[in-house]
Amino acid sequence: MECFEVTGGTALTGRVRVTGAKNSALKLMAAALLAAGRTTIEEVPDILDVAIMSEVLRRLGCDVTYERHEHGGGRLVVDVPEEPSTETDYDLVRRMRASISVLGPLVARCGSARVALPGGDAIGSRGLDMHISGLERLGATIDSEHGFLVATAPRLRGTTIWLDFPSVGATENLVMAAVLAEGSTVIDNAAREPEIIDLCTMLTAMGAQIEGAGTSTITVEGVPALEPVTYTTVPDRIVAGTWAIGAVMTRGDVVIERAVADHLTVALAKLTDAGAHVEPLPDGLRVAMDGRPRCVDVVTLPYPGFPTDLQPMAVALAAVSTGTALITENVFEGRFMFVNELVRLGASVRIDGHHAVVRGRERLSSAPVLATDIRAGAGLVLAGLVSDGVTEVQDVHHVDRGYPDFVEQLRGLGAKIERVRRPD
Repeated sequence: MECFEVTGGTALTGRVRVTGAKNSALKLMAAALLAAGRTTIEEVPDILDVAIMSEVLRRLGCDVTYERHEHGGGRLVVDVPEEPSTETDYDLVRRMRASISVLGPLVARCGSARVALPGGDAIGSRGLDMHISGLERLGATIDSEHGFLVATAPRLRGTTIWLDFPSVGATENLVMAAVLAEGSTVIDNAAREPEIIDLCTMLTAMGAQIEGAGTSTITVEGVPALEPVTYTTVPDRIVAGTWAIGAVMTRGDVVIERAVADHLTVALAKLTDAGAHVEPLPDGLRVAMDGRPRCVDVVTLPYPGFPTDLQPMAVALAAVSTGTALITENVFEGRFMFVNELVRLGASVRIDGHHAVVRGRERLSSAPVLATDIRAGAGLVLAGLVSDGVTEVQDVHHVDRGYPDFVEQLRGLGAKIERVRRPD
């Protein structure tokens, strides 16, 4: 078992570079299936989820190579055959929910797909109903058997789809299916995240006809075929937000290179309300904090609201701020699972349904804690940085799924953190 040993008491200072977004790169890799030939994706983060998705694509018949660059990102090349396989393996898909994103491209291009029902972080129910109903609206027949979704569609046909919730995954899957469907498809109540815009921009470069990306209505005019491209992934706003909140919690001063301030408008406004200095730069942003931050209330919402993926860091920030904060989780009901671990560090947090009441304390107290998902692990490490003594964060494989060079980047900012092995 590997864990992080975090020694508190040091402010984060210096510069850190953000690579491409995990939540975008994985979907761009799936989109490569839509065109035979070699697609090259730049600024792909060197993380476990990318390695898993690479293996998913290999077992579909693709040749996948990854060349790491010095800064933690890299170039990923996907060579897609004329006739890829249409079945994904359960042993891979159960490890990462994003692997369901191959469903739309496979059905659109091959007319069928057999995709294992996915796993991923235990942060709440994230059903596939909108993926399935949307593909059925496009003309696919979908059945569930022996842990697999089996979809068939000799030819998808454009239609109008209304999403009950602006699901990022459903929006991405349906856009990728619609680009090769016959006729026009309109997706209403679509997700608006920067990662959606990134996917649509790459698909457009491949020859797709898409309008409205970044708005609640996306219109796709189907085309007969797409071509492979070279494309650069959008910077990771969640990693950038993690470093920004870490700078405020530790009363530091951090320049986050490649961060896009416009992708973090609400989160940065909350940090400003907490007393931080936030300065957009030509290629990034600077976040600095003098003194103890003030508590601020946070409500998670779909983009452009406060990101649910930054909610654990928001709770950790409130735990060491002055006053009392109300943190409301509106996206994933299981996101507060990590709070029990934060309480082990001395945080004062009371959960009431989808609300957390956090009373700030001057400092937390070190203890062994368990990372329950990617973002909870990062939030617990930030909490360890403002605890006395040494905090041991276990189950760090979760963090490896979302943060490239996590320990190295923190140490580059002055943090005292080590990755160590323990007996299981």
